[in-house]
Amino acid sequence: MLRALFALILTMMMTVAATAQESAPATESEEFQPRSGAPTLEDILARQRGEDVDLSWRLDQTGTAAAGISEQLGTLGGASNSDVFLALRYGTADVTVSTNAPAAGVLIQDRGMWWYQVREGWLSTWGGYLLLGTIVALVLFYLLRGRIMIDGTKTGRTITRFSGFERFGHWLFASSFILLGISGLITLFGRPLLIPLLGKDAFAPLALASKWVHNNVAWAFMLGLVIIILNWTVHNIPNKHDLKWLAKGGGLFTKGSHPPAKKFNAGQKLIFWGCVVMGLSISASGLSLLFPFELPMFAKTFTILNDTGIPQALGLGILPEQMAPHEEMQFAQLWHSIVAFVFMAMILAHIYIGSVGMEGAFDAMGSGEVEEQWAKEHHSLWVEEVKAKQASSGSATPAE
Repeated sequence: MLRALFALILTMMMTVAATAQESAPATESEEFQPRSGAPTLEDILARQRGEDVDLSWRLDQTGTAAAGISEQLGTLGGASNSDVFLALRYGTADVTVSTNAPAAGVLIQDRGMWWYQVREGWLSTWGGYLLLGTIVALVLFYLLRGRIMIDGTKTGRTITRFSGFERFGHWLFASSFILLGISGLITLFGRPLLIPLLGKDAFAPLALASKWVHNNVAWAFMLGLVIIILNWTVHNIPNKHDLKWLAKGGGLFTKGSHPPAKKFNAGQKLIFWGCVVMGLSISASGLSLLFPFELPMFAKTFTILNDTGIPQALGLGILPEQMAPHEEMQFAQLWHSIVAFVFMAMILAHIYIGSVGMEGAFDAMGSGEVEEQWAKEHHSLWVEEVKAKQASSGSATPAE
């Protein structure tokens, strides 16, 4: 009895399957043959590697190969999901947005893979090596040279090195730069380094705070930059004494060697002009990032460079002179980061000399008063100028 029932059920199932197979629509291989030139797995992998893949056939056919309307009220009408995506990706879709903001109608930015690979690849790698290498070099220098001490006998007298306003501009510039550097590093290295260490829940508020600090402290940095430019440009014009200072390495490598210098020696002038040039450059790219799509600068810059022939001479070919708004932002972010890494490496060396590296150096920006013997050893020409002004004015108090 059971055998008969089992045979009956099996027969019914085979009959239903045969009927369904006869009434089923054509298979995908019969009705939906892929178009010639369809992307293969190798095409996808090549694009992820940043290699050029010829997808022009997809660009040419966006919106022209839509599926037929199967129902009058179908949500996509005559367009399939694939066709809609392709049109959005290649910028041929008829997109309507409720804002007039630049690039608001760009829903898919297709040319950002190279930027992502550079940012997560050699930029982070070599930028990190630069900072770590600078720190290692400074530690080795300290171990080999030790702290640069005042060689002569201290006089107990001081000279005013920097006024209150000068120190204000310096510390505004310096403190804001440190905050920007830390918050920028958190943003760049947060995902690969901090999330595994702290966890996502702890990193999220830290990342949010870093973004707020970076966006708002930038204004203090730019104000400090303006102040130091106004205060010290005239004192940082190169002169013949700078060559002698550089020839002797500023006396940094030899005890008892003190080449003459005015208010700023050649090393300090290099730091100053580095701060000015990189400060202006990083501020320009930062403003472009603070106001997205409003301040494009790289297409015009590349046009000027192409006219000079420099990129071609360096083997870079013709730089792009027409860019989508998002590409402008990508170049701005990369330039901002590259300059920031070089800037931070330079400032690390400056911080070292101005703190543990040299006795008496911090007093110049701390209280503004420096030991007279220290001033004679490191800025002898400037001390002579101060003494001459003091004598001509009849002042009993050393002044700048």
